[in-house]
Amino acid sequence: MASGSEILLTQQQHFDLSSIAQSRSLPAGYVFRAKLILMLAEGASFNAIKRQIQTTAPTIVRWKQRFRQHGLEGLDTYHPGQKPSVLTPALRARILSATREKPSDGSTHWSCRKLASVLGVSKDAVHRVWQEAGLKPHRLERYMASDDPEFETKAADILGLYLHPPQHAAVFSVDEKTAIQALDRLDPVLPLSPGRAERHGFEYYRHGTLFLYAALNTATGHVHGKTAARHTSREFVAFLHEVVSLCPPRQQIHIILDNLSAHKTQAVREFLQQHPRVRFHFTPTYSSWLNQVEIWFAKIEREVIARGIFTSVSDLARKLRRYINAYSANARPIQWKYSDPTRRIRSNELTATGH
Repeated sequence: MASGSEILLTQQQHFDLSSIAQSRSLPAGYVFRAKLILMLAEGASFNAIKRQIQTTAPTIVRWKQRFRQHGLEGLDTYHPGQKPSVLTPALRARILSATREKPSDGSTHWSCRKLASVLGVSKDAVHRVWQEAGLKPHRLERYMASDDPEFETKAADILGLYLHPPQHAAVFSVDEKTAIQALDRLDPVLPLSPGRAERHGFEYYRHGTLFLYAALNTATGHVHGKTAARHTSREFVAFLHEVVSLCPPRQQIHIILDNLSAHKTQAVREFLQQHPRVRFHFTPTYSSWLNQVEIWFAKIEREVIARGIFTSVSDLARKLRRYINAYSANARPIQWKYSDPTRRIRSNELTATGH
């Protein structure tokens, strides 16, 4: 193939190199190297090659030597890369153990690449082990542990109302969403368009706040709402009267609510004395998540309040009422899934118990 420093090509090599040099689908580097070898075989000088295909003398020398040693195969690039990681049980255990330790560089959690670098494995191996084990170091969740000594009893009472409600009784999940701001954007909203999300200006104007009382009928999903300028015990009692008016006379009414001080005032106690068919069921402390209306509050926050533009408090109230009316027209009961309520609460406790 080669004699001295010359490049001599066989007929087949010349044909193959010419096909590669004229290709429009092969990698550009491969085409470049074929052209370089053809020019060398034709006797072109280094200066002519450098000028015509825009390269350097060391590059010409390197690929000339590769071709003389290995022929056409020498024109292929070879990147050995990283040796693949074999996920043995020992390596899995090593990755899982290291993930539960804090990084030594002072950061708070691992990334795939950072842990892979420390352990000397591929990031794909780390990602695969995390995915199999359900580990997500980048995620953080906050919680508030209930310190209520009667947690199990109160939780069982409320779960009993959801799972086995008293026959012919109405069950309402009641709470208030406080200090909803009527925010008006100072800059025009740029609407949603292909490739671009809806955009709001950073600056806004506060027109004021209002409070929203809501009673979710757990059997039907219907919501009765009332907006108020203030959050007082008197407003709460007035709302309770509205809830009672929704039910037929003499029907037992069970109301689930949290431990807010406004729910336990003298005015509220007097209301309960005047309406013996109404029974309160308080959630355990720091456990308002047991109250289903909180799910609905999250929904109205997401769909109306968070991105809403309100020109006044009355405009905010109007839009909240419109949403409540539309929601209740097609309401369905909230379907909660309990993984296993008997882990902390025995099944015979899951019954409504009154006050």
